[in-house]
Amino acid sequence: MKNMKKFYISTSIPYVNGEPHIGHSLEFIQADVVARYNRLLGKDVFFVSGTDENSLKNVQSANKAGQEVKEYIDEYAQKFQDLVKDLDISLDDFIRTTEDRHFKGAQKLWSLLDKDDIYKKKYKGLYCVGCEVFYNEDELEDGCCPEHKKEPEIVEEENYFFKLSKYADQIKELLNSKELNIIPENRKNEALSFIEKGLEDFSISRSVERAHGWGVPVPEDESQIMYVWVDALSNYITALDFAEDSQKYQDYWVQAGQEREVIHTLGKGISRFHVLYWIGLLLSAKVPLPTQEFIHGYITINGEKISKSFGNVIAPYELIERYGVDATRFYLLGAISSFQDGDFSFEKCDEYYTANLVNGVGNLTSRILTMAEKYTKNLVPPVEHDVFGTEDFWVEYKKDLESFDFQRVIKNINSLVARVDGFISEQKPWEKAKAGEDVNKVVYQLLEVLRHLTLALLPIIPSTANQILVQLNIEKNTLKLNELTSWGLLKSHTQLKKSKILFPRLI
Repeated sequence: MKNMKKFYISTSIPYVNGEPHIGHSLEFIQADVVARYNRLLGKDVFFVSGTDENSLKNVQSANKAGQEVKEYIDEYAQKFQDLVKDLDISLDDFIRTTEDRHFKGAQKLWSLLDKDDIYKKKYKGLYCVGCEVFYNEDELEDGCCPEHKKEPEIVEEENYFFKLSKYADQIKELLNSKELNIIPENRKNEALSFIEKGLEDFSISRSVERAHGWGVPVPEDESQIMYVWVDALSNYITALDFAEDSQKYQDYWVQAGQEREVIHTLGKGISRFHVLYWIGLLLSAKVPLPTQEFIHGYITINGEKISKSFGNVIAPYELIERYGVDATRFYLLGAISSFQDGDFSFEKCDEYYTANLVNGVGNLTSRILTMAEKYTKNLVPPVEHDVFGTEDFWVEYKKDLESFDFQRVIKNINSLVARVDGFISEQKPWEKAKAGEDVNKVVYQLLEVLRHLTLALLPIIPSTANQILVQLNIEKNTLKLNELTSWGLLKSHTQLKKSKILFPRLI
């Protein structure tokens, strides 16, 4: 793996003040698809997620539950770790911000900040605990936080501040030049509008008293605890043992000697802090920047953001138990916009599952393998030409996936499935076989297009795709996507295996 191109991708890290919901699942799955896709391209991928455990609202939730803070945080951090595993997320590391490696790395980042960029001042402001952010009055909606719809608290204390204003021009140039590429474009424009209005310096610490003594201490000042935007954001590098300047950090973050690929996946509610605050901090500390930030919308219920504070949380396990892991992944990627908010309902999910998985991918796979069993004795016939336009399909697939347009990727897969179904109805191989005609040509074309569909599905529904690969007798450990998207690579005389039901009908 030493000579392989390095690729780094992260999710944002959720607070552990409550149960995971399907909004968390969306981001985990989106990032996982990108990680799996880039592994299929032969890259050495490092994929990291974790939990933000030092926030004030975690402490408040523990107190409300009548638990010790550590006990409460351990319990809920485990729930996120379990969810990642249950969604088949292919992480390389899971960073908890209460870990010693994180404390050391966050303190190192603080120590690297330009000393002229940090100053201490007394401050009074409108603070939302849920967002961990101070708001100006003109940013409120009807006097409430725009994210949590709650009135902010008035907080007054002496804290350290960071001179973000100093880096406004530099960040603007990074965004306009796409040296820092923000996807989609409208999120970049939002950040540029913040810059045009004038960037304000922001607080990077809070008093030990207000933090209840919980969090990463500010180096050389025992009265202050690091605020979330130095603490939590630094997880992206502390997970790579930044404190030790480890080889892992050099390989996956610095990526010297190659065109760097360092990608953050995050929701729109924290875009300002990633596009502006995090970049300002890294510039000050002279640490390399991420190269891309993909910013997704929210899953909504009846147009409202899913949120613990709104009481409309849907647990991921409700979907997993009803549809299965892969179907949950497929739905969230295909039915929810990659860039805008998308509304969820079980009724829509039922329809999508039945139309695109039961009657789509699942039924098509069964039809093709059943025909091979019936007409060619489960052997792959001689190679025949492509009638499905797979070369164009792969051009679109790669373009869409590399621009994080997961919904369009799924739409094109579903479209190819429909074209293949139409081809079967048009060719009627069962009538040809009954009439004594040779159907080897049609069966090969169907088996080979199924191989292409399966490759396309590997990053998206990995367990199901691997089941189909087994049925096609293809070795998974030999897969390199760029070497396998040509037509005609399913070898003649390969022994196939019997079809199995991939997506059972809902009861």
